Amino acid sequence: QVQLVESGGGLVQAGGSLRVSCAGSGRTFSTHAMGWFRQAPGKEREFVAAINWNGGVTNYADSVKGRFAISRDNAKNTVYLQMNSLKPEDTAVYYCAARPLPSNSRSPSEYAYWGQGTQVTVSS
Repeated sequence: QVQLVESGGGLVQAGGSLRVSCAGSGRTFSTHAMGWFRQAPGKEREFVAAINWNGGVTNYADSVKGRFAISRDNAKNTVYLQMNSLKPEDTAVYYCAARPLPSNSRSPSEYAYWGQGTQVTVSS
C-alpha cells in the first residue's frame, strides 16, 4: 500500500515556474513507477509526465515537453514536477500516482494509488 500527498501548488503568472511535490509512504515506494496527471474543469484527466522506479526513464506529454521535468528522490520517498514557462492552459488540479511496477506508463488505469491533488492556477 502506498499513500501519496501532493504539495506545492498555487497561483503563478504566465511564464513563471512552480514545483509540485508528492510525498509517498510505504516501504515499496522505491519499486513503483510514478506519474503526474492533471484535470482541468470539464475535461478528462490527462497524462503529464511519468518516471520509472530509479529515475532512469521519463516520459512527457507533448504539451509539456521541454517545459516540465519530473524527478524522484527515493531516499525521501518523493517525486517532483518542475514546471517552467507556465501557460494559462496548464491550469488544473495536478495528481501524482503510483504504479506497482517498475516501468512507467501514460495510462491512468495502470496506476493503483493516487494523491488528493493540488491546484495549479496560471494567470494570463
